[in-house]
Amino acid sequence: MKFSIGGPLKLAFRPWVEGLENIPAEGPAILASNHLSFSDSFFLPAVLDRKVTFIAKAEYFTTPGVKGRMTAAFFKGVGQLPVDRSGGRGAGEAAIKSGVDVIERGELFGIYPEGTRSPDGRLYRGKPGGLARVALATGAPVIPVAMIDTEKIQPPGKVMPKLMRPGIRIGRPLDFSRYNGMEHDRFVLRAVTDEVMYEIMKLSGQEYVDIYATAAKRQIADEAKAQKQALKEAQKEADQALKEAEKQAQKEAQKEAQKEAQKEAEQAEQQTEKDEKERSDS
Repeated sequence: MKFSIGGPLKLAFRPWVEGLENIPAEGPAILASNHLSFSDSFFLPAVLDRKVTFIAKAEYFTTPGVKGRMTAAFFKGVGQLPVDRSGGRGAGEAAIKSGVDVIERGELFGIYPEGTRSPDGRLYRGKPGGLARVALATGAPVIPVAMIDTEKIQPPGKVMPKLMRPGIRIGRPLDFSRYNGMEHDRFVLRAVTDEVMYEIMKLSGQEYVDIYATAAKRQIADEAKAQKQALKEAQKEADQALKEAEKQAQKEAQKEAQKEAQKEAEQAEQQTEKDEKERSDS
């Protein structure tokens, strides 16, 4: 996949990279990256010599039919692991187990602490489950990564990418061995996650928003829904006002027509009286 996808990807988009020396030549490490675009999971592995394993929803691997088999083969080829998000604790526990397995094999594990793509290009609060728990359970170093401008190449909902040059900044490894044995302390998990997010923020230059991206997406969706409803109400009021105006115009037109008819009738009556007078005089 590095040759069939990575090579053409680098040739077409020419991504620039800073900090490649921070990726160990061997041994396990966790790559914690911001998440701007679906293409993030392709650009980062493409510029590295080593394989990076990410997690992906299980539906990518279980869809039936020819298209489903092709999709499953593609995601396996680019180093994605299926994660079953059903069950009590869902994606969190599945991600942790997958991450630990990858680290124990001495490989690179890629994870997006935000949990989903940024809806507006800003950096959102990291979720304290997967990243911190894998780091503390395995002792693997965490390497912060910043993807630059990938959201401009392929914004959410766009199928065809725009040819432009993205960037990747790789920070120095972070050591959290001081927290050994504390992987179940929620305050420690929060501290580890926040430290990683701070380093990503410095690398990316993104504006930081202290809420989860999933909450921001719901808020954006609610606002869009409210705007749509407000537009619908405004259109309804405008239509009603137009109908009232049309009714009023019709009333005014009827009044004018009645006045004209009455005026013509009076003129006809006057003319009749005049004619009768003239005949009488003659």
